[in-house]
Amino acid sequence: MEKKKVLGLSFGRKMANTDVMIKTALMECEKAGCEVKFIRVDDLDIKPCTGCISCVVGMTAGFGKGGCPIKDDFHILDEALMECDAVIAGSPTYVLSPTGRFKTVCDRIGPSHDITFRKAAYEEGLAAGKSADQLPDPRSFKKRVAALISVGGAMTENWLDFMLPVMYEFTMSMGIDVIDMNQYYGAMAHEHVLGNEEQMERMKEVGKNIVEALQAETEEERTKWRGKKKGVCPVCHCNMLTIPEDGSTTVECPVCGIYGELVIKDGKITVEFSEKQQKRSRLRWDGKLEHSTEIKTKAVGPGQIPNLKELKKPYIGYAE
Repeated sequence: MEKKKVLGLSFGRKMANTDVMIKTALMECEKAGCEVKFIRVDDLDIKPCTGCISCVVGMTAGFGKGGCPIKDDFHILDEALMECDAVIAGSPTYVLSPTGRFKTVCDRIGPSHDITFRKAAYEEGLAAGKSADQLPDPRSFKKRVAALISVGGAMTENWLDFMLPVMYEFTMSMGIDVIDMNQYYGAMAHEHVLGNEEQMERMKEVGKNIVEALQAETEEERTKWRGKKKGVCPVCHCNMLTIPEDGSTTVECPVCGIYGELVIKDGKITVEFSEKQQKRSRLRWDGKLEHSTEIKTKAVGPGQIPNLKELKKPYIGYAE
């Protein structure tokens, strides 16, 4: 039986907290017989997305594989993602959120790796008689699981509030199922995470949870949430909510893009999300398909504004 492959991606400094925490989880995976790989993403030259959208245009037009025209080291990360069955991604906190490099990688992954765009392009290409090497990598459709790790020096957890919600950008496009996440705050109270036994044990648990998910025999068991905190949203397990301006009790999970009803039970605030809403979370196939279909059917191509070139003239070179 082929070994399951677990990829560790650190957006932190060499041998600092994030590096060591991810490696601790990987060691548990290796003990269980998995093949592991570790990449410190800052060691790679990954340039920002330019917004050219050639990745999506190519796929929707039937001649692209979802590739990117930018020449840098992204292909190294891309191949590692295509190979793996699970990924453990971790980032330090820079002003409430993950690092700029983390966001750059997320921008390069989506929408080029959106599973609904890729699957449609692949299936339509095969139906049109194209060979597989002309189409998006079929490994894109592999079922993967993930754990997200956020690390912050602040002593109060709310200085990390945007970390885990934003980190979902990494797994969203590829449809990777997050089965655990850990938020380590107060890191500056310790010289190094190696001196924090509780966090080290938690990372061992993360590794074991990844192994359990990979060994699961059913889809339900594979995607089962294994994190310590369940969160308000039953899909992403984050606690962030968007409150409507009209004062109604309908609230939104901004990570999943789904709506629930705010209720108070025994003096405690809870949110009830219907099965229908949970199914259309953008972390799940139906939600992603809803998004890609919307773009395919409503996006406007060139020519809608006949005199656009003339309208742009006053802005060319202005205040540059």
